[in-house]
Amino acid sequence: MIDDDPDRLTIDIDGWEGPLDLLLALARAQKVDLRKISILDLVQQYLDYVEEARALKLELAADYLVMAAWLAFLKSSLLLPRDPEQEPSPEELALRLQLRLERLQAMREAGARLMARDRLGRDVFVRAAPEGLHTVRKALWQVEIYDLIAAYGRVSARTRPVMHVVQDRQVMTLEVAIERVSHLVGSQIEWSTIESFLPPDAEGSFRKSALASSFLAALELARQGRVDLRQKTAFAPLYLRATA
Repeated sequence: MIDDDPDRLTIDIDGWEGPLDLLLALARAQKVDLRKISILDLVQQYLDYVEEARALKLELAADYLVMAAWLAFLKSSLLLPRDPEQEPSPEELALRLQLRLERLQAMREAGARLMARDRLGRDVFVRAAPEGLHTVRKALWQVEIYDLIAAYGRVSARTRPVMHVVQDRQVMTLEVAIERVSHLVGSQIEWSTIESFLPPDAEGSFRKSALASSFLAALELARQGRVDLRQKTAFAPLYLRATA
């Protein structure tokens, strides 16, 4: 704002922080959308403002003069024929200026909305409440050495990797059972139970393994047509003999 006295210059810088803010204020004076402003008119307004300030012997800041020089270059690039080797193009520079003005406008609007909200202690107030007493609690542990060892054992048991050890035991493989049953069934003429094909010294877990493997061997030999199977009822003894 310029005072009537020609020997004194007064500038209202409320809310202004540099040449970009001045450009935003000049763009608002066009009263159109920032995406539709005339870059040439905006540049001319800024240069006129700086020129008027220089005429009044204003000690302009360096960033204002740098912006004025850059805008003068931008205006000349937009008016003169385009150089195909120039990077970036004048249109791209003008678009960047518009985007910066839009970003500054959005920041100003967000700040205005934030400052317009109710403030604690000015617009809204908290309900008064007694402060009460602040209690400091400290735990005093009293344990014996056995409790410490037991607690360490429980923590160690939770974090210790689990290892499953399979006990080594004697088993009869399917191949051995097939060979044994096919060999013994040739010497049996009548029907014989499957238990008769087990080793005579088979006891405990080895007998169970031999019985399971012999049963699978009988099924495999029956599938091959080498033995016949017979069972009267469910869960009754299983008989087998060589195929006639």
